[in-house]
Amino acid sequence: QVHLVESGGGLVQAGGSLRISCAASGRTFNTYRMGWFRQAPGKEREFVTAISWGSGRTYYADSVKGRFTISRDSAKNTVYLQMNSLKPEDTAIYYCAYAATMNGSSRYSAAAYDSWGQGTQVTVSS
Repeated sequence: QVHLVESGGGLVQAGGSLRISCAASGRTFNTYRMGWFRQAPGKEREFVTAISWGSGRTYYADSVKGRFTISRDSAKNTVYLQMNSLKPEDTAIYYCAYAATMNGSSRYSAAAYDSWGQGTQVTVSS
């Protein structure tokens, strides 16, 4: 069982920056990948970014490429999401996701992840 706790969400003006974090605890000795998804009101949860734990390779949705950066601290089992040049359309609940293994689902799909955080609200005002 893996427990994920997000922190760092809040309200920011358009063009501003915000960093959110996700700390994993529990059975984290075999982390394969961690990532972030988001869900805006009335919309489906969508992939934002992911990082392969071993290689550090990163993946981004086109909508955030060049503005968001995912990073990890393996010693702390923590993943970070630095969000720059924020836009009102980035407003959503951001969920941390954890994958212990590769299960055959695309890394861009929620089905590829085993555990989820409770979510942190990010609101970007215009």
